[in-house]
Amino acid sequence: MTGAAPALPLRGFTVGVTAHRRREELALMLERRGARVMKASTMQLDLLAGEEVLRRETLDCLGGPIDVMVATTGIGFRGWLEAADGWGYGDDLRARLTGAELVARGPKARGAIRTAGFVEAWSPASESVGEVVARLLDRDLTGVRIVLQLHGEPLPEVVSALAGAGAEVRTVGVYRWSGPGDLASVERLIAATLAGQVDSIVFTSAPAAGGLFTVARLSGLEDQLMAAMRGDVLVACVGTICAATFRERGIDVLLPERARLGSLVRVVTEEVPHRRTRHLALAGHTLEIRGEAVVLDGEVIFVPAAPMAILRVLATEPGVVFSRRRLAAHLPGKESGAHAVEMAVTRLRSLLPVPGLVETVVKRGYRLASPTTFPVGVR
Repeated sequence: MTGAAPALPLRGFTVGVTAHRRREELALMLERRGARVMKASTMQLDLLAGEEVLRRETLDCLGGPIDVMVATTGIGFRGWLEAADGWGYGDDLRARLTGAELVARGPKARGAIRTAGFVEAWSPASESVGEVVARLLDRDLTGVRIVLQLHGEPLPEVVSALAGAGAEVRTVGVYRWSGPGDLASVERLIAATLAGQVDSIVFTSAPAAGGLFTVARLSGLEDQLMAAMRGDVLVACVGTICAATFRERGIDVLLPERARLGSLVRVVTEEVPHRRTRHLALAGHTLEIRGEAVVLDGEVIFVPAAPMAILRVLATEPGVVFSRRRLAAHLPGKESGAHAVEMAVTRLRSLLPVPGLVETVVKRGYRLASPTTFPVGVR
């Protein structure tokens, strides 16, 4: 498949999307920039999961004054108020929140607080729970009643730190994260990543990151997945909390300046072509190798996995001969052996309409035509 040189910066690249909420919006933003998107929600957001538990937590909060209310997410704060209205507790909850110090972890929580008719006291610049805790611990918390709205997972370290400083901490879990709804799609993303067919994976929450590793661990592939992420696969996270999941595993992360979907897409659009493209000048022709496509003299050509695997190996050292056995070790899936290599080379030659780019060296193997200039932008 060929076409004009891509004006779309992500054309020829594959990006995995692990989000549950706003998944379609994120995928569309990437597709509009030319990416092929693999959607695999690694965790599901269950609103009002354990509704009876939330009702008891709400009654516990209403059993005394609310001195400080920490809203960690907009959807969680709104969901709590809506649930309280449904149980007939809405007026009582709003009255107590009116006299409370309202802390918004980020802009979405801040927006939900204002939409509900309240005004936040402050919001951390980092949008992190850690900064919220640090600021609260700067004061005397003895007897201070703090309500912490959870964002899909328990925060025992936070509760312990505040309680250790003398606060009475109450938590409300408005929604919870559960396992992937479509396990097969997550397994396909992992398999494609390990086969070198994914250029970047984007994450919008820490639970989604943890969910991917959980599925990989159950399949016995966690170590391989982490190795891929420490190598060529670019991991992009919307914020610092999500990024910490990877950094503690020694994985570098692309992080936007602002924790917004638009900023996340922007950093992926800028960095993936820069880091995942190899530029070569071969026998008077220009060749650009992207994730699943090449741009040959300005023409976009999409290349299947096996021929692309051969091309990537040959492109590491243009002009150097690679044996069939050595090339076979890089074929994806169950393809192997000299015949599979020959078939992949035949397919590659048929896709690259320039004779002599892939040369046969009798009884030795194959090589890419010698470069007329040195490669640039090699990753």
